[in-house]
Amino acid sequence: MQPTMRISLRLVPRLANGTALPVRSLHASATKAANVAPVVGTGPPPEAPVQRTLNERVERRRKQAEMLKTAKAIRSAKDGKASSSSSSSPSPMKRRFWKDVRVEEVDGALQVLLDARPLRHPNTKEIVRVPISKPTLATALAIEWDLLTSAQQATKQHLIPLTSLVCRATDIAADDARQGAIRSAITESVLRYLDTDSLLCWAPPAGALDLRNDAGESLRDVQKRIAEETVGFLTTHVWPGITIKPVLDGHSIFPASQDEGVREVVQGWVMGLSAWEIAGLERAVLAGKSLVTAARFITEWSDGPAGLSDAAERETRFGAEEAARATSLEVDWQTGHWGEVEDTHDVNKEDVRRQLGSVVLLVSGTSKSS
Repeated sequence: MQPTMRISLRLVPRLANGTALPVRSLHASATKAANVAPVVGTGPPPEAPVQRTLNERVERRRKQAEMLKTAKAIRSAKDGKASSSSSSSPSPMKRRFWKDVRVEEVDGALQVLLDARPLRHPNTKEIVRVPISKPTLATALAIEWDLLTSAQQATKQHLIPLTSLVCRATDIAADDARQGAIRSAITESVLRYLDTDSLLCWAPPAGALDLRNDAGESLRDVQKRIAEETVGFLTTHVWPGITIKPVLDGHSIFPASQDEGVREVVQGWVMGLSAWEIAGLERAVLAGKSLVTAARFITEWSDGPAGLSDAAERETRFGAEEAARATSLEVDWQTGHWGEVEDTHDVNKEDVRRQLGSVVLLVSGTSKSS
């Protein structure tokens, strides 16, 4: 071991009259040299990472799912042995208290029945009533509850997303009869997205080295084309007489506000939506971070006051797939060229489509009477 050198400095400051002040010693020691541990590993070095194909990724996830299922079965078996010693029956929350799920018309509305018990709101305990014009929504609710295997699963929001959305709509309808505070809060919340709308944020003009698609379009060209199509639809059928401009255009990093009067027109339209439509608009905006896209989406599919009378007669409509692509143009562009982060981009992509699909079920129907 090398000897340690220790240096001690003692500084004695004094006042003008010669009085000594309190002192503190400063020490400096030589640092000990690091000892590098020898490499004791054996065998060849690890292989370089390679990009997996889609089939390989699917197969790997299938194996992971099987392993998780096996582990869950083992844990369940152990829990069963542990509980059998103390009690002959499992916890009430761990078993499903209903056997059959069906939809019936009761007092002019559709209800989901768990055996003979009607589905109720988790907070208010009111019976969940779906309009007669929305049989698809009621059937989807029944399927959602038929897939549950225990009462405990019914307490997890991610397992009953459609139920939570329907309850949100019924909460808005009940609050409208009192003061309308929920409607005002939703309107204020979604209007914030108008100045940072994902459909209205465009990339700077492409340079000579920027990437282009097979049609020779840059990212900005694609964003502009999709945005102008949706904005043109809205300013023709929904908000006539106003001009909606991009909020990020060129090289600026600060979003621009819409012209005077635009926000007031959009606010009036949102406040005039039915309870089912405004609940669907809220979810669509949060899913895609775009009020403009969500507004067209609701207009195309709603059977309420915001829906177009000729929407059902069109050959093609602005569906969940089109809305999801419109709100994620830049992400799809980058992942298309550079690849996606597994279990991140792909999961988010499917989740956006799931949420927009639930909005279609919520606002659509067979008539204009909802």
